[in-house]
Amino acid sequence: MRLTTLRLAALGAAVLVPATVLIAQDQLLAQAPADPAPIEEQLDPNPSGEQAEPTAAERSAAPRDPLEIYSDLNLFGEIFDRIRSEYVDPPNEQELIRAAIQGMLTSLDPHSGYLPPIEYADMREDTSGQFGGLGVEIIMEEGLIKVVSPIDDTPAARAGILSNDLIIEIDGQQVQGMTQDEAVEKMRGEVGTNVVITVFREGVDEPLEFELTRGIISMRAVRWSMEGGETEGEGDIAVLRLSRFSEQAFVGIERAIEDIYAERNGVPPQGIILDLRNNPGGLVDQSVYVADAFLNRGAVVLTRGRSDNESARYDAAPDPLDARIADVPMVVLINGGSASAAEIVAGALQDHKRATLVGTRSFGKGSVQSIISLGPDGAMRLTTARYYTPNNRSIQALGITPDIEVRQVVPEEFKGRDEIIGEAGLDGHITVEGQEEASVGSSVYVPADKAEDTQLQYALRLIKGEETDPAFPPTAE
Repeated sequence: MRLTTLRLAALGAAVLVPATVLIAQDQLLAQAPADPAPIEEQLDPNPSGEQAEPTAAERSAAPRDPLEIYSDLNLFGEIFDRIRSEYVDPPNEQELIRAAIQGMLTSLDPHSGYLPPIEYADMREDTSGQFGGLGVEIIMEEGLIKVVSPIDDTPAARAGILSNDLIIEIDGQQVQGMTQDEAVEKMRGEVGTNVVITVFREGVDEPLEFELTRGIISMRAVRWSMEGGETEGEGDIAVLRLSRFSEQAFVGIERAIEDIYAERNGVPPQGIILDLRNNPGGLVDQSVYVADAFLNRGAVVLTRGRSDNESARYDAAPDPLDARIADVPMVVLINGGSASAAEIVAGALQDHKRATLVGTRSFGKGSVQSIISLGPDGAMRLTTARYYTPNNRSIQALGITPDIEVRQVVPEEFKGRDEIIGEAGLDGHITVEGQEEASVGSSVYVPADKAEDTQLQYALRLIKGEETDPAFPPTAE
């Protein structure tokens, strides 16, 4: 069930003939009253037969003459030439043209845009979920890079780098003074190239030096833990945190469920909590696969574009994975940062009564973007369709409302800064005729400490039966 690339609709020209009502003069006279009106009222108001000038609304509705369009392009060329010849400093012509292309695309909506070659390469790496690197998860601590954990079966893990190691040098350059992003950039690189990492390890007198060969690293899209017990990380309820819909999303869900059953010797968990909070979305096909992991039939998402070729329906199908967890109760956590592909999954599971949604209203991005390669010149991101949930709901600029609204306890220092309106707050966002839009914010705050996570703790109590609500478990109609 692979999502096909949405094709751009060809630009077509149509001739709009204004509807004009013509009334014969003899009909007017036949209907005249017995006492004729003054002569000036009987005169034809348009004796010449000439058409009135079209209104501004009529002009905008009618297609423009191609000659007018090319005239505008001539205007662009004239301005471009004047900049080249008269600007105070010689400009970079390529950057000028790319800026003009970017301006044209971003004028359409907040999600269309131009991707120069470097940004296009970064985007492909981001969506693939793979890159050339060492395989360490890190955080910045007191100006140094601390290894949270090496990723299994990566150059870092095989070389013996351990959790809590402090990276102090990369290729002989001190890390102190670098930002975390700068350090990550130095550790990433072309697969097969070498990098020297110097680390300080507690209990070891001298710094340790490792020469590593960069390999293909798959970013972990899914993390899981068992919760609901007396201590964190213990219990009978599986919590799956899906951070992004990269190409690793469905694989991550599948592996997580396999690992959970393996750890429990085949015993199903008491419940599953799918955490989609602050998930910005990603690949639409991955959202279909992830939803299908929990559904055995029915539509997952509907897309509609300008032509039939851009409109489609994507369905779930029975498979061993969804059969294995069919009887396991499910809660999905969402908030103001749950967008796009995350909303597709949440909407599908809500419409099919497979899961109860807990949290706050989602972001409200209900449009699909196609990435169109421009060869060596990068790519363009173009909005080509709107998507709808299985029940034909558009969430564009409105978002998905949870079945049970649960708000976080926000620390005083974050209050007033933890809420976003979402898509409805973006300038130039696509509108849906006749549909209301979000006008108040939705929180994106999620505490790092699970014990203080009000939404997660409520979901755990809901599954354990310590909280009750008519929305859980959902009842299929």
